[in-house]
Amino acid sequence: MQIRLLGTAAGGGVPQWNCHCAVCREARVNGGRVRARTQSSVAISADGRSWFLLNASPDIRAQIENFPPLQPAPDSARNSPIEAVLLTNADLDHTLGLLLLREGERLRIHATQNVRLALSEGISFEAALGSFCGTEWIEPPTEVAPLLRRDGSASGLRYEAIPLSGKPPRFFRAEASGVIGAVPTGKSAIQQARRPALRHVVGYRITDEKTGGRLLFLPDVGELNDTLLRWLPECDALLFDGTFWSETEMRDQGIGTLVAADMGHAPISGAAGSLKVLAELKIRHKIYTHINNTNPILIEGSPECAAVKTAGCVVGRDGMEIEI
Repeated sequence: MQIRLLGTAAGGGVPQWNCHCAVCREARVNGGRVRARTQSSVAISADGRSWFLLNASPDIRAQIENFPPLQPAPDSARNSPIEAVLLTNADLDHTLGLLLLREGERLRIHATQNVRLALSEGISFEAALGSFCGTEWIEPPTEVAPLLRRDGSASGLRYEAIPLSGKPPRFFRAEASGVIGAVPTGKSAIQQARRPALRHVVGYRITDEKTGGRLLFLPDVGELNDTLLRWLPECDALLFDGTFWSETEMRDQGIGTLVAADMGHAPISGAAGSLKVLAELKIRHKIYTHINNTNPILIEGSPECAAVKTAGCVVGRDGMEIEI
């Protein structure tokens, strides 16, 4: 399996357009300590010809231009090797790229019913895309199944969705009643009752049928519970949520009032952080992605970056490629 990290930043990218934090300042001076990063997305392929996107970044056009295998072939005026997009949630930094893919063929989108609901009723994605290319929504399996090309043929990859605890996007907050999926003002009680009680966030494990290589893609991890901990050793490459170094990172820097838990992300550091867990994993590739612009691991030579490396992990960067 070929894996290309198209973008490795959280929402806003690095540097973020309106941010003057230490990381963004360092990125702008181009002194080499902080690499600029686009918003997170990954491309995977079993054969180097048919590609699948894991999330669709708002920066997807530039990411395609920086990676020739995703560009159109010369045999027809318009075409694309992108077979489908697999969404982990409905957050804008994972889905706005869908709108940029509207000029092509019908978009095949793998997403849970709740993710589709949020995008369709929260911000009218389905209607908008229906006016251009149209959409085909595919419920991701919770047991291993073939990941098919748009023509129905085998891609050489198999996949399964991993249900995760997590929050709906800000534009579509769940109600306190316990019904999963917010109900816009004016919706009836019947419509509310029909909301699917499904997860707002999933991860994916993708397996190469020929090599047996297994990728675990988890950019949105709200907590490291027992279920998730059982999944982590079952892979050869792990792309893991590296959004925040600490629980109170944004508050400490005077940038916002929300803590990591409020935003659905487990921090890297601390007793309950991910670094302690990942350090003990005996797998080949352990890579942090979806890294917020406030996160000091982005500063080369910082103590936080050093801690990640000491744990045998890697700070993901745009353009990184691995094969498993």
